[in-house]
Amino acid sequence: MEFKATNTSPLEWAGDVLALGLFEDQIELTGDFATLDDQLAGTLKELIEEAEFKGKADSSVSTRVGGNSPIRKVILVGLGKSESFKLDSLRRASASIAKTAKSLKGKSVGVSLPVFETPEITAQAITEGVELALYQDTRFKSEPDEKAHKIEQIELLGLAGTEAAITRAQKICSGVILARELVAAPANEINPVTMAEMAQSLANEYGFEIKILEKEDCEQLGMGAFLGVAQASDLPPKFIHLIYRPEGSPRRKLAIIGKGLTFDSGGLNLKPSGSGIEMMKMDMGGAAATFGAAKAIGQLKPDVEVHFISAVTENMISGRAMHPGDFLKASNGKTIEVNNTDAEGRLTLADALVFTDKLGVDAMIDLATLTGACVVALGDDIAGLWSPDEHLAMELETASKTSGEKLWRMPLEEKYFEGLKAMHADMKNTGPRAGGSITAALFLKQFVDKTPWAHLDVAGPVWADKDNGYNNAGATGYGVRMLVNWVLS
Repeated sequence: MEFKATNTSPLEWAGDVLALGLFEDQIELTGDFATLDDQLAGTLKELIEEAEFKGKADSSVSTRVGGNSPIRKVILVGLGKSESFKLDSLRRASASIAKTAKSLKGKSVGVSLPVFETPEITAQAITEGVELALYQDTRFKSEPDEKAHKIEQIELLGLAGTEAAITRAQKICSGVILARELVAAPANEINPVTMAEMAQSLANEYGFEIKILEKEDCEQLGMGAFLGVAQASDLPPKFIHLIYRPEGSPRRKLAIIGKGLTFDSGGLNLKPSGSGIEMMKMDMGGAAATFGAAKAIGQLKPDVEVHFISAVTENMISGRAMHPGDFLKASNGKTIEVNNTDAEGRLTLADALVFTDKLGVDAMIDLATLTGACVVALGDDIAGLWSPDEHLAMELETASKTSGEKLWRMPLEEKYFEGLKAMHADMKNTGPRAGGSITAALFLKQFVDKTPWAHLDVAGPVWADKDNGYNNAGATGYGVRMLVNWVLS
């Protein structure tokens, strides 16, 4: 699919499908749209009246254009109230246009939407909305539909000169799609070994440095928490460290750490049937976002050094499995009583955080599908953010607003750490039921010494049970665009 940015107006455009955006409080056709309606013999006004189109956000209507018009079909997409218009409104409207145009079997699509702040920002958002809405994962279908209709060209009307923004959006979307494909793939396809192979392929393609620590290397570094989780699996753990270094001196140095449980059975605290155990392929959603961001950064080549890190393993059951009640020692010397083997992600992250804290970066963040408690608190669409560093938290909140990937700052209530204290070890790996996502963040905080740090609990938004605009049902690739925004900020 080709994107084309032109100064062509809707009055002059010719092609299969013309898409126009209308605000809820500006539904009356004026200016160029009124002139266009005259050219189309009143088609737009008739469509608005017959379909009772109100311009509400996420609404759209379409019709065929009669006569000898250079346009075959027209789509009207609602933008909501003008005072509520934001960058993500553009993405959602663009996604709606793309899906509708595909259903109308249009090959060439002209898109006329309002400019948000600058033409470049607008073009990037439209491209992201279209690319992500039209992506379909058919890798595991025995007979993919080769005859499925494909849009050949999207023309962004009135946005000439924004080609660089379109290209940037496509590079970022390629990272989102990688993250979606990693999360969606089953555990017999994506495991610690194949994740390491994927990371190696990223390094080869984009010139990253790569270090993959094997079990023996992790033992030498004292990563007892990570290895405790890994010891039951027949597959070896892989501690992956990708490094992007820019040409010249980096403006700053950052690290992104992703929880990489390619399957989580719960261990000896086995997840029961009906708990969603069959979906535990998605427990590496943090690592997927990390490596998706790496793919985008490798193409964008910012002046920032970035470390992409994941302690990758399975949490399985065998005669070697860690027991509830076992004591583990993390690589910073702190001891952990395992009172629940199904709270394993924080154990792998503990050693990953200690490792990253020693790299001398300016800031680090971790992403993890860590707790069901965060989903209870914030629902399926919003990630939780914890950080003791105000500046870093503000950076991430800004990056989130730009990407449209929602997060909410949560408290690091130090008093709650009392619930993690153990009789014979430094701490337990889980606390009381109440405030479970907070105590999980407090647990992770024990493994960060000096680096500004933030934790994102992404358990809710990495997967969608139904179509949610440009996030189709299934893996969403949540976090990639936010991470890229953060690195580029």
